[in-house]
Amino acid sequence: MRRVLIWSILTAITALILMGVGYWAYWNFFARFQPVTVTQNQAEIQQLLDQSSWVSDGAGGQAVYVVGWRDSAAMDRYLREEAPRLRAGGADPRFIFFARPDREGAPQSTAAERSTVAELWLTRDWRLFQRWTATPPRSWTAQGVTPADGNLAREAVVEAARRFDARLTELLEPSGVAIAHPLVLWRDRQGFLKACACAEARAWPFVRDDLGAPDRVGDPGAAPVTDAQGASPMAYPDVTGAPATVPPGQVVPPQPGANPQTPQAHRNPPAPSRPAQPPRSAPQAQKQDDTTFF
Repeated sequence: MRRVLIWSILTAITALILMGVGYWAYWNFFARFQPVTVTQNQAEIQQLLDQSSWVSDGAGGQAVYVVGWRDSAAMDRYLREEAPRLRAGGADPRFIFFARPDREGAPQSTAAERSTVAELWLTRDWRLFQRWTATPPRSWTAQGVTPADGNLAREAVVEAARRFDARLTELLEPSGVAIAHPLVLWRDRQGFLKACACAEARAWPFVRDDLGAPDRVGDPGAAPVTDAQGASPMAYPDVTGAPATVPPGQVVPPQPGANPQTPQAHRNPPAPSRPAQPPRSAPQAQKQDDTTFF
């Protein structure tokens, strides 16, 4: 009886350990990357997003707000890999960038970054955004952009972008959203507001599935790529003047202007002509002492 009780206790403990390990694996590898449906402050969050100075290429489609800062490896990868997939699925990525505030007296942003953030919030210049994101953060000098440091108006814009991120964080926390950048927000097919802390690439497929975006850009069903002259680089040759294939037993009618030839002429081609030679003269009789030779 005691042995049965001991084995029962060991079995229960083992089952509990396996259940705990399974739940942790499910949460660590799957659940924590899923988007969160925002259940509180939806109207205020939507109003905050609409009033922000987001930047987009203007293609239109399902609005997807991407919030973050420039000097981030996760944001750089998201811009390079995931944004084209969202556009291919008919979404309109709208980027909202801010410059991080100082931490314990140490700046977390550069003067060029602050100047560019202020310029984008004031002008929403898509070409400037493209040049900025195509340049490594450490190499960006914000040439041609009005400096924000020392300019009261532009410093206020930089601070407003920081307050936007802080307020958005406050509104999302009651719904259980783990704040990490890039922070992606959108409306699903039923109209519910969703949020994704997309710092990890393993969270990206959930957003694509919800928006119907492809996993790859440039699938076989896409339009062929053309060069500057409008011709495909792998176009087939023009076979308009090629002879048509004729079934056995049928004769091809002669084309206009062509010289008809008989089958015999094809089978027995004429022998090559030789240059004409003058006729040889007959030998003359010669008389000798013994015999006459011809």
